[in-house]
Amino acid sequence: MYNKKKERLYISELLEDEPAISYPSYYVLSTSMIRNEMLHYALIALHSLDLENYEHPSSYEDIFAMFSGGMFPIYKEMYVVGYFGGKMMYLDSSGWRAMLCTQDVFKMENWLVC
Repeated sequence: MYNKKKERLYISELLEDEPAISYPSYYVLSTSMIRNEMLHYALIALHSLDLENYEHPSSYEDIFAMFSGGMFPIYKEMYVVGYFGGKMMYLDSSGWRAMLCTQDVFKMENWLVC
């Protein structure tokens, strides 16, 4: 199986000032994800806590509209979430992880969309 090369994207490379949320300090991503400007925007918003362009969705259609537009909603003001291969995935320091379907996932107040 072909393994894509992974690289570290440091938050300090995205933000000029000190991040409000410094952990994790980097994310392990594929080369194509490192160049994804929509992902950069979501990570900058999350780590700087500049969430003024984000709001709570009114329905699940708002969340999936972001996914289909190639954008990344924020979950619980902790994780950037993507939709790949029919699965919702959250980003942590070691890369994309499958998102468990818990009761909290269905609460609109846990999501932020722009």
